[in-house]
Amino acid sequence: MWDAATLGLGLRATPTGKPAYVFQSVYQGKTLRITIGSPEAWSISDAQAKARELQRLIDEGIDPREKKRQTLAKAEAAKAKQAAEAVTVAEAWQAYIAARSTKWGAYHKRDHARLARAAGTTKTGRPSTAGPLHFFMDKRLADLTPRLVEEWAEREGQKRPTTARLSWRLFKAFLSWCSNQDEYKALTPDNPASTKTARESLGTPKAKQDVLRKGQLPAFFAATQGLSSPTISAYMQTLLLTGARPGEWLALKWGDINERWKSITLRDKDESKGGKDGTREIPLTPYVWHLMASLPRRSEWVFSSPTLNQPINPPRHRMMDVARVAGIDGLSLHGLRRSFGSLSEWLEIPAGVIAQIQGHKPSATAEKHYRVRELDLLALHHERFEAWILEQAGISFDRNQQPGGLRVVAGKGA
Repeated sequence: MWDAATLGLGLRATPTGKPAYVFQSVYQGKTLRITIGSPEAWSISDAQAKARELQRLIDEGIDPREKKRQTLAKAEAAKAKQAAEAVTVAEAWQAYIAARSTKWGAYHKRDHARLARAAGTTKTGRPSTAGPLHFFMDKRLADLTPRLVEEWAEREGQKRPTTARLSWRLFKAFLSWCSNQDEYKALTPDNPASTKTARESLGTPKAKQDVLRKGQLPAFFAATQGLSSPTISAYMQTLLLTGARPGEWLALKWGDINERWKSITLRDKDESKGGKDGTREIPLTPYVWHLMASLPRRSEWVFSSPTLNQPINPPRHRMMDVARVAGIDGLSLHGLRRSFGSLSEWLEIPAGVIAQIQGHKPSATAEKHYRVRELDLLALHHERFEAWILEQAGISFDRNQQPGGLRVVAGKGA
């Protein structure tokens, strides 16, 4: 039925559908028909006004259908923008981890989980504090500002500066990733964590100086050998004797040890840090092998957890116990790595040998381009270093005994 008062307006009904107002006219010589809406939603006067509006568009040379598509597109864009602006940091954080974690090591993944976790309880039932980055998780990504990050840095820098600095670096990398993603880049055009004020609020880390002195070796070995856990005891002793990074040494697997060629393959950081193709090879010295061979082979990990199919957690608290018993203030797991390099100077071992064993980047042109040391040469120096350490610690050890077959007998001062 066509409206006699309004040109082009009609009410259309079909046997299978509900009635609807329609508008019909001619645009550029062709008939067009547009559905206005249901009589339940549109009054006759409203439908007449809409029909006149559509006819005005045609008179102005505008296709009403294209106008409608543009209106719908704008509405969809506004809806999408509203949905994007509602994205929380936690949602984007999970997307970031899912996209990037395949390129991370186990400890880097653990840092992201630990620093963003909510407050809760430990496995032993003790309360645990929230990670520094948990502060941001319930906030909208669009609401992050440099000022908000700076205020957070000021607070966290006073409470736990070391953890806060790591958190800030991870958060800055996360926001940099967001700025390159189509769904997030409009929300973070400028990285709000990349400010000088935030960096200064977190302070500058001081170089650690904790190290074992020669005269402290007997007390250190006595304290570690007195631990109730043979795995932790072996871990600490071999950490000192190899100079490895605490994390890469925990990640050691039985398959990384070649008893025939007396070598250990470590998962190094990268070539720029001294490794090659993500690994480096160091000598398997007699006492180190003796300690590791005596450990139970519960899983693929050398320093394995007794209850889980994974390595033990970094024994930082047990390290504190060892330092307290031995009377060595502030000695840390990384301090054992530092001690390896420091104590080697007593034997005047070439600095390049120590750097290669520890996985440090060569520091001179000659080291980079004119020194290619075979494993046997490294072993020559490394075994001499191990023997000297045991001598200073007062440990009697027969290098020809069956690895793991007998317990080491401590000598005087141990």
